[in-house]
Amino acid sequence: MLLKQKLNIWIEEYLFFPTFFQKIISFLFIPFTLVYMLIVSFKRISSKTQDFGIPVISVGNLIVGGSGKTPVTIALAKDKSDYAIVLRGYGRKSKGLFVVSQKTKILVDIETCGDEAMLLAKSLPKATVIVSEDRVEAILKAKELACKLVFLDDGFSKYQINKFDILLRPKKEPENIFCLPSGGYREPKMMYATANMVLKEGVDFTRVVKFKKDGKTLEELPFNIVILTAISKAKRLLDFVPKPCALISFPDHYSFTKLDIEVVEKSYKDFTILTTAKDFVKLEKFNIKNLVLMDLEIEFSKDVDFSNLEKYLKMYKITHD
Repeated sequence: MLLKQKLNIWIEEYLFFPTFFQKIISFLFIPFTLVYMLIVSFKRISSKTQDFGIPVISVGNLIVGGSGKTPVTIALAKDKSDYAIVLRGYGRKSKGLFVVSQKTKILVDIETCGDEAMLLAKSLPKATVIVSEDRVEAILKAKELACKLVFLDDGFSKYQINKFDILLRPKKEPENIFCLPSGGYREPKMMYATANMVLKEGVDFTRVVKFKKDGKTLEELPFNIVILTAISKAKRLLDFVPKPCALISFPDHYSFTKLDIEVVEKSYKDFTILTTAKDFVKLEKFNIKNLVLMDLEIEFSKDVDFSNLEKYLKMYKITHD
């Protein structure tokens, strides 16, 4: 387990905030990065855009890993009705299209849909949540189920879909500005200018965290705490904890095993274990005694201008509920 953690941390440092040695490795990969960028550019230029007759709002980012897409999607969707959320379902043990939830009913288990899809289904009871590698097929399924609006998770690179692109920009910009595999960008940084809307953390939105146990908010955290998580860039969670704590991080979307939990509970016997909402949906089955949820909500700045998004929705006769 310790080796997995160290490898995960090393990879994230290399992609975003490399050491001198990691910078050397990064430069050695530049020829492969150029090939990667040529492929991405060709896909973008050669794709023919398809309109599905319903609005599609994509919430994505340019960097590898998380930038708050799931909580931002929840914040944008929570006051809507008759909508679907379409995502690939990273980390799931299935392939193909599955309707995860519909009309408050959750229809599959977490192994079938993945952690993000299950979190969205539980957080947004009005939503129809669909997982599929083929996003076009999933949007068509949403239309078949009478949905009038689609939120597309991580859809910026789906060039064939006519959509309103929202890109999330991290609070702390990566020092490594290269694209894969030399750095953590999936597309060049200049592509922010092509999005319909860019939301920067710390400027356009902030994350507000409350600590909850058994559904009740804790006024104060115990002294001995450890964070257990399997999200990208796990170190960012330390910013939300008001006191020093240990951090146990696994690769993004990792499926915890019984052995993992036994090792953690043995190593941190008298500790309270903090975890994110995305991890919580995977950890519930282990009945961890001292498990506390880091309940995160997005608060948009009053200065954020959503007028272009509202105009886009009005084109399809979708109004604010």
